[in-house]
Amino acid sequence: MDRMVEFLQAFLALGPTVILPVAIFLIGIGFGQKPGKAFRSGLIIGVAFVGIFLVVDLLVSNLGPAANGMVDRFGIELNVIDVGWPGAAAMSWASPIAAFIIPLALLVNVIMLVTRTTKTMNVDIWNFWHFTFTGAIVYTLSGSMIQGLIAAVIFQIACLKIADWTAPMLRDFFDLPGISIATGSTVSYAVLGIPFVKLLQKVPVVKDWNADPETIQRRLGVFGESIFMGLFLGAALGLLAGYSAGEVIQIGMAMAAVMVLMPRMVKILMEGLTPVSESAREFLKKRFGDRDIYIGLDAAVAIGHPSVISTALILVPITVALAVFLPGNNVLPFGDLATIPFIVAFIVGAARGNIVHSVIVGTVLIALTLYMATDLAVIHTEMAVNGQFNMPEGTNLVSSLDQGGNLINYVIYKFFAVFN
Repeated sequence: MDRMVEFLQAFLALGPTVILPVAIFLIGIGFGQKPGKAFRSGLIIGVAFVGIFLVVDLLVSNLGPAANGMVDRFGIELNVIDVGWPGAAAMSWASPIAAFIIPLALLVNVIMLVTRTTKTMNVDIWNFWHFTFTGAIVYTLSGSMIQGLIAAVIFQIACLKIADWTAPMLRDFFDLPGISIATGSTVSYAVLGIPFVKLLQKVPVVKDWNADPETIQRRLGVFGESIFMGLFLGAALGLLAGYSAGEVIQIGMAMAAVMVLMPRMVKILMEGLTPVSESAREFLKKRFGDRDIYIGLDAAVAIGHPSVISTALILVPITVALAVFLPGNNVLPFGDLATIPFIVAFIVGAARGNIVHSVIVGTVLIALTLYMATDLAVIHTEMAVNGQFNMPEGTNLVSSLDQGGNLINYVIYKFFAVFN
C-alpha cells in the first residue's frame, strides 16, 4: 500500500503540465487521430498550461500576500486557520484511501460515458484530490474504507453532472466550446450560485445594476479596459494591505498583467484542444449518432475573464470582513484567499459578467463557506493529524475554504455522519 501511495504521489508530482498532454495524446489516439497530430495537440495543450499556471502563479503570489497583509494589518485573530487548498490536498493524498481514487475515478467516468449519464471526459487528474478529500474525511469519520470510497464517487458524480450542466455557459460566455469544468471547488459554487444569480436578476432595481467590462469600458473609455481594471483593483488591494507606494504599483502591474495574459494563454489552449474535440465528435457520431462530448479541464481556463478577476479582487477584502463580523465564524481566511477567482467563475458566468451581481452572490456564498468550514474544523483537524500534516504554529484547529467550506463535500459528509 505504501508503495502504491508513493507511486501515486510521484505521478501527481509531475503536475498537470505533464499529465494533461499525456492524457490528451492518449485520448486523441483513442479517437482515431494520427499519432503526430495527437502528439502536437497534447504538446500545445501542455505549453498552454505552462503559460496558464505561470499567470496563475503571478496572481496567487501577489494576491495571497496582499490578502494576508490585510489580515495582519487589521489584527484579526480567530482560532481556526484556513490552510488553503495546498494543505487540504496534502492531507488528502496522505490518506490510505488515496491509492484507490485515481483508478476508481477513471473507471466511474468511463462507465458514465458509456451509459450516457455524463458528457464529460475528465482529464483533469490532478484535481481528483477533491474526490480524495471527501473520501478521506468520511474515512476519518467512519474508519470504513468502503464508506470513504462511496463518498468519493458520490462527489465525483456530482462534479461530472454539474460540469455537463455548466458546459454551455463555458461555450457561450467564456468562449470555450467543447470544454467543461469538473474542478470540485468551482462546481460547488454553481449549485447555489447560479440559482441565486437568476433570482437576483429578477429583483426590482437590483436587476438593473450592471457593471460588466463592456459597460465599464463604454463609460470610461480607455480607462475601462481590462488592463486598467487590473491595475486599479490591484493597487486598491495593495493600499488595503498597507503596502508602500512601490509595492502598490507592483501589485497593480501584476494584476494588469494577469488580465491581459490569461486570455491569450487560453487561446493557445484552444488551438491544441479543438482538433481533439473534433476527432471525438466524429468518432462518437459514427458509432452512437450525434452526441456531444466535453473535455474536462482545470478551472484555471475560466479565470482569465476580466469579470472573474475583478470580482475576486473585490471579494478578498469582503471575505476578510465577513470573517471578523459574522457571528459564530471561527475561521481565519488565509491560504484560500488567493483561490477566490476559481470559486467564483461560475457565478460570474451565470451573471454574464455583471460584476455587481457576482459580488453580491459571491458575498452570500462565502459567508456560507465560512460557516461550513467552521463546522468541519474538528474533523478536518483530525484528518490533518492522521496524515501527519505540519500544523501551523500557534494553532490547534485547521480547516479550508476550498474543501472544508465546500457545499457538496459538506452535504456528503453530513449524510454519512448520520450513520456513524
